[in-house]
Amino acid sequence: MTVDIRIVRAGQMYRYFLRQTVVGDGRRPARTPMREAQEQAGVPAGRWIGRGLAVLGLTPGQEVAEAQLRNLFGERGRHPYADRIEADLLAKDESPKTAFKAGALGRRVTVTGVDFVFRPQPTIYLLWALGDEETRRVIEAAHERAIERVLEWIEDEVAVIRYGKDGIYRVRPPGGLVAARFRHYEARSGMPLLHDHLLLSVKGQRLDGKWGSIHTTALHENTVAASALYNELVAAEVCEALGLATEPRTVTPGRRPVMEIAGVPHELIRWTSRRSDQIAACLSELEHEYVTAVDDDGTPRFLPVVSEKARAKLNQIAARKTRPPKQKTRPLAQLRKEWKESAILTSGVAVDIINSLLEYARAAAAAIWARVAPVVDVALAAVDVTATVFVMNDGGRFHRRHLLAEARRHLALVLRGRRRDPGLDDQIVAAAISTHCLDISEPKTARGLEANYRLYTARWALSDLPARHRPPTPAPDPDRQPPADPGEPAAPRPPGQDAGEWEIPRIPLQYDRAVLVGAVVREKLRTATAVRGRAYDVVAHQQAAMPEQLLAPRDADPEHDQEPEAWPRPGIDLTALRALKASRTDVEALDLTDERLRRLQDVFTKAADQARATMNRYADREDADAPHPAREDDQRTHHPQQPDPHQGREAGPGR
Repeated sequence: MTVDIRIVRAGQMYRYFLRQTVVGDGRRPARTPMREAQEQAGVPAGRWIGRGLAVLGLTPGQEVAEAQLRNLFGERGRHPYADRIEADLLAKDESPKTAFKAGALGRRVTVTGVDFVFRPQPTIYLLWALGDEETRRVIEAAHERAIERVLEWIEDEVAVIRYGKDGIYRVRPPGGLVAARFRHYEARSGMPLLHDHLLLSVKGQRLDGKWGSIHTTALHENTVAASALYNELVAAEVCEALGLATEPRTVTPGRRPVMEIAGVPHELIRWTSRRSDQIAACLSELEHEYVTAVDDDGTPRFLPVVSEKARAKLNQIAARKTRPPKQKTRPLAQLRKEWKESAILTSGVAVDIINSLLEYARAAAAAIWARVAPVVDVALAAVDVTATVFVMNDGGRFHRRHLLAEARRHLALVLRGRRRDPGLDDQIVAAAISTHCLDISEPKTARGLEANYRLYTARWALSDLPARHRPPTPAPDPDRQPPADPGEPAAPRPPGQDAGEWEIPRIPLQYDRAVLVGAVVREKLRTATAVRGRAYDVVAHQQAAMPEQLLAPRDADPEHDQEPEAWPRPGIDLTALRALKASRTDVEALDLTDERLRRLQDVFTKAADQARATMNRYADREDADAPHPAREDDQRTHHPQQPDPHQGREAGPGR
């Protein structure tokens, strides 16, 4: 994800933010005013943002003062001008208690805000770091506008104020939210990394004028959807302004491809990934210890394979172990000069490409747009989105926010950097829910009755696929050499092998399986049925989502390209997909072979059984109940409803 979130509490966390984050992740000298420290660090001053500024006497783009930050985030949620308000009332002979209360925004809270970190895709901030001044300004402007749009979406669709006993009443803050934005230029490794910290206050005003606290759990739950929206917006802004296009690139085989600017060499991304190499090397060592760890009696301590959940935890440990100390911050002009010199000397990319990076990217975009038409088929998109979400959520149960995040990723893949019509992501989600999802909600609380918290599963049963067993995974070699010292640069990796990759037994990645499921379901729907009176436009849809190299495969040579007669007849058209292995575009996630389709039985038997049991359980209730709307008017207060006495326990959020 390109958007991270963490909680900011009054006290130690706020002091850390004030000492380091506001000055570019450097270290603020003691007793140095905030603005002076920012000038010394070469970072711009923070700026206020959000629709709720007017209520607090602030204006968009106004410089953030230290006293304002302290009151709003460090004093447990007071008015930014609480000092002035209190002094004015004391001068009018009001009591200290009355003056203090006048500067408060509702109740005092421990959690005063959340810190969102927005960073664009690597190829975008590489163009920002190595391009000319005009390119830098265009990318920074697109980055800022994308952040503003995401904040507007949070204000309109995500943020809720809870009040009443146990927070049973929930209402959108009609006046909007308040946030302070701080710009950073580099990563801990000293490599270029354009990113902004958005310090969002949890204070919001209700319809009755009283102040309440934003429910931070809702912000955490929608971070993935916010990240997908930001990626889509910033790429579209940059591509439109600079005449570029995006393409899918697979970073880790089996994981979701990321959309990057076409024409920017992948070697430049590797040049910025020194810390990633160190983390990967340390992670590989931790995985080896995980699968080989035994108790005193020789019993394996953990599972013999590394699951995705275990790998995520090990990755966090590896990141902490390899975390370098923060470097002294420097002005942006000096950083850009040093970055360009370093890229020329150490990246392995030709000097003329680095000096003309934007022109190379524009040429690649022209080649893409000459052969690729960005076509969005809502019906087919609903199939892909539902299949992916169904597989990637344990038990095949998910909420609307999961569909929304996947719909935005799907649009980014298909549109290749083009702008989309407003609300198209919501249309895909509505089509997915109405056509391919089954409502299995059993709410016992008022929250479970809201549209965003209804629980769904897919309508499909996938256990009828032919079986094919996997060959056994080789056991890890106990005599292999450990990776490089985390404090040192990673050792050169073998060709075609990711840094730190050893032969560790791992459970197949979920996205790899999700792509296969989407292909199977799409093929069944294409060959067997039409939806709402028309057939799926599969050709146009696949043309838009396919890498451009696959759209014009080379002509068959009858002397060298004859296919063996024993080749099994595939279940789907693989003409273009067979050209993938000869393609230069890294899109391994789309490598669908007939053999891999046969392997789906092992992966989805359990999920299919659960889905069938769920469908049998709720089919009668679906016919009897009135259909629930995909969304509700969240501006109105949600009053609790009496649950049905036969309803069971509400399932928690899936992500």
